Amino acid sequence: MYGIKDKIAIITGASGSMAGSIAISFAKAGAKLALLSRKESSLIDLIQEIEKLGGTAKAYESDILDEESLTGVKDKILADYGRIDILLNIAGGNLPGATIGVDKTIFDLSIDAFKTVTDLNLNGTVIPSIVFGKAMSEQKSGVILNYSSMAVERVITRVAGYSASKAAMENFTRWMAVEMALKFGEGVRVNAIAPGFFIGKQNRALLTNEDGSYTQRGEDIIRNTPMKRFGEVEELNGAVQFLCSDAAKFITGIVLPIDGGFSAFSGV
Repeated sequence: MYGIKDKIAIITGASGSMAGSIAISFAKAGAKLALLSRKESSLIDLIQEIEKLGGTAKAYESDILDEESLTGVKDKILADYGRIDILLNIAGGNLPGATIGVDKTIFDLSIDAFKTVTDLNLNGTVIPSIVFGKAMSEQKSGVILNYSSMAVERVITRVAGYSASKAAMENFTRWMAVEMALKFGEGVRVNAIAPGFFIGKQNRALLTNEDGSYTQRGEDIIRNTPMKRFGEVEELNGAVQFLCSDAAKFITGIVLPIDGGFSAFSGV
């Protein structure tokens, strides 16, 4: 019921730490992987690790903002694997110009950076969903899972562009879930997860000092997280696999928080 053995799963942004963790988890569960990244070379180590586990994975160089590029990748994946069962839209990110520094105001926001971040987090989910979702609509089955953020439900200071773009992406998740169910049947589902705070390459310096202690921002997050710790990236994997399995076949249009209670806590 919770199995994904022999499912064909596409992962965008596959060179990142969250994507790498779920790729290993899916490979152990028997899924066959199509890993997407701007540079195929960035996936060599991950593919070797998956192959050592006896798993199957192929790398595909692509640009998630280029519909023509993704259509070509879709054709290659279908030629290699025959179908597409799961799409994990993990690619995303932020830029300094789209954030508000502690000594800045919203009027210092770079509109160009804001547009770039919005393009990456919103359109970088919309375009793959449409390209690969088309194959799912034709086979009347498939799961799309998007990656949102705590910055949607709660106002997280500084990350203005990231917050706005992820909020729009959540709305699109619900919209596409309804669209697919109404017009292509119950077999195609669209959901999202909203990770809480996990320390990775991109935010380590923001949350921790060189000696491993928390920065002021790190302390603020821990104070508002009832479990009083940051998450481990592997703690996303069970929820992701559940939502991609038949155990969740009556679940569509939701955003599942995985946050140690952060979204439930008022702070007092």
